[in-house]
Amino acid sequence: MLALKVKMLFRMNILLTNDDGIYAEGLWALEAALRGRHAVTVVAPDRERTAVSHGITLHQPLRASPLAVNGGCEGYAVNGTPADCVKLGVLEILSQPPDLVVSGLNPGANVGVNINYSGTVAAAREAALAGIPAIAASIETGAMYAYAAAAGFIAHLAEAIARRGLTPRTFLNVNFPNASWQEIAGVRISRHGLALFKDYVEKRIDPRQRTYYWQGADRQVFDDDPEIDGAALRRRFISITPIQCDMTDYASLNELRQWDLDWRGRS
Repeated sequence: MLALKVKMLFRMNILLTNDDGIYAEGLWALEAALRGRHAVTVVAPDRERTAVSHGITLHQPLRASPLAVNGGCEGYAVNGTPADCVKLGVLEILSQPPDLVVSGLNPGANVGVNINYSGTVAAAREAALAGIPAIAASIETGAMYAYAAAAGFIAHLAEAIARRGLTPRTFLNVNFPNASWQEIAGVRISRHGLALFKDYVEKRIDPRQRTYYWQGADRQVFDDDPEIDGAALRRRFISITPIQCDMTDYASLNELRQWDLDWRGRS
């Protein structure tokens, strides 16, 4: 039974963040799509924080600076990570916890193993850990980003969450394909894929003859299973994957309990 429900209010209180920084176009497309019907607060990093995963700031002070962006819209720029932004938004900036957290719109898909590195996804996970429904939203890399249309879909999805609720400690990872809005095949509820990038490290020598490395990866290659997030994107579907914070492998948990691991009394 879906236990975590948001009250169906005329105006939800929504916290917006991202990992691309406070000036990112996708962030303000979401703000514009949600602003009319809901109370929206933007708390985002003061610079790009792509691929910082779920890091938080512990060894320097955090600052949240109010500023006007995008023709006078107000937001808070934080000198920290996306997860920091959610923490500050929930614990300090908002007078009460938001009804929903939306992270995005990220330029570049966050499917497969990407979700382990993504700051966009980590912000949504941070909200889910705090018991707040959340969405991470990304658009597949392409020549053009249809931010306004994608933001409109996220606004529609946000109100569906308000009506139906989400399982506790679960958030939705949403990815839009590299296609015009007219070419999108539909919506597919998909599984998280595990296809890896083909990683490489390029070794170089700097002008002082010291070695350094430049890390990179070739394009992800996804399995053909249409139920997997990356394959859904390739077929021009909007992919929606429920991601849970509980990462326990319960099958292995029961198996490990059968192992003889008591070392006491052994020589």
